[in-house]
Amino acid sequence: MFSRNDFSIWSILRKCIGMELSKITMPVIFNEPLSFLQRLTEYMEHTYLIHKASSFSDSVERMQCVAAFAVSAVASQWERTGKPFNPLLGETYELVRDDLGFRLISEQVSHHPPISAFHAEGLNNDFIFHGSIYPKLKFWGKSVEAEPKGTITLELLEHSEAYTWTNPTCCVHNIIVGKLWIEQYGNVEITNHKTGDKCVLNFKPCGLFGKELHKVEGYIQDKSKKKLCALYGKWTECLYSVDPATFDAYKKNDKKNTEEKKNSKQMSSSEESDEMPMPDSESVSVIPGSALLWRIAPRPPNSAQMYNFTSFAMVLNEVDKDMESVIPKTDCRLRPDIRAMENGEIDQASEEKKRLEEKQRAARKNRSKSEEDWKTRWFHQGPNPYNGAQDWLYSGSYWDRNYFNLPDIY
Repeated sequence: MFSRNDFSIWSILRKCIGMELSKITMPVIFNEPLSFLQRLTEYMEHTYLIHKASSFSDSVERMQCVAAFAVSAVASQWERTGKPFNPLLGETYELVRDDLGFRLISEQVSHHPPISAFHAEGLNNDFIFHGSIYPKLKFWGKSVEAEPKGTITLELLEHSEAYTWTNPTCCVHNIIVGKLWIEQYGNVEITNHKTGDKCVLNFKPCGLFGKELHKVEGYIQDKSKKKLCALYGKWTECLYSVDPATFDAYKKNDKKNTEEKKNSKQMSSSEESDEMPMPDSESVSVIPGSALLWRIAPRPPNSAQMYNFTSFAMVLNEVDKDMESVIPKTDCRLRPDIRAMENGEIDQASEEKKRLEEKQRAARKNRSKSEEDWKTRWFHQGPNPYNGAQDWLYSGSYWDRNYFNLPDIY
């Protein structure tokens, strides 16, 4: 990583408090050397949870695995304070992982607003995972909030089941002074469209004394809202399931203890601080009778010097001769500004980023002169087949490797 200490982010951001950030050009020093299309692919790191879900005959056990997958999908955001590069219109990214049993294709389908669409499929035709994300960024003075608008859909083909959900809001704090830190908050509601079961997960905001930092908890309930199971953990670490009555009793007891502590030493509540709260020493207190659904893999030892990447993220921009001969010229592995940054050439990265952004603007001007509309290549707009929300759906034929008339975006 490059040191960001010599740069004042404030001088750039003070012009845009309360504004949408997608229209602001940020210096490359605040980026990490991946495109947002590659960052989205990190949802797939724990694909084994999808395979595990498929293997269960019981729908509640399947929902537990799907919930664990939904939580694990946002775990790589932890401490990832570098901003991914904004994909150019028409940019694509593919990833084939035989070892994890999937292949994925994504495309930047819209520039204003910025929308990224992805479609992954199990190599044994056991699942399809797809969605379109519009990361709505807002700047609030001390923090930047990213609300990932868009539906995520997982289809378990062996069970003819579909699940949909939306991701929690992600917030980066202390972007002006102090140590940057990240929290995710909001409710994530996963619906099984076949059984009517729902899993409602609450990603908790950190709260005044940091007691709730990174915590996730919620319930799986059937269509008559009867609680079938409780889930709890931290999105940075692990997720457990337990019987709902046991969970509620534990919560009640925990609350009582906290109240007693509070009364014995009247805490003085200062104005809400933006400093990162220190999480409790013991990570997640495991309630007796719980089952572990997911635990995060440790990051590589040099992760802190490498933009806090996971091992999975570190290979996303890898390209070899064999691959170069088959991927389309729009794949972000071939994008020069990201490659320059990965190679440590920060000035070149900055110049290339500027050149690509100007090239994109010029192309847009030309299109509006000749009144031609941009045509997406691998996705088309349409309603989500399960919840009717506006979505981008895969049009097929990407893997035929027949790439003609692709736009020249780099």
